[in-house]
Amino acid sequence: MTQTVQDLSIDEASSHQLTAADRCDSCGAQAYIRATMASGELYFCAHHGAEFKDKLAATAIEWHDESSRLHESK
Repeated sequence: MTQTVQDLSIDEASSHQLTAADRCDSCGAQAYIRATMASGELYFCAHHGAEFKDKLAATAIEWHDESSRLHESK
């Protein structure tokens, strides 16, 4: 049985928007993705989020992805 992870974009409501203080658990870069697991939250940069999404989708409760902010013009 395959579980579908709730995939939230930046436009959808969530507990909080990620800031520069949120860092990737894999490399320390700014986090743009927050994966909510039963045991807690994991933070990822866009690169590591894309790398781990398929592996974590089976157990993630929520996948909050703000990586679209990387393509915004200032």
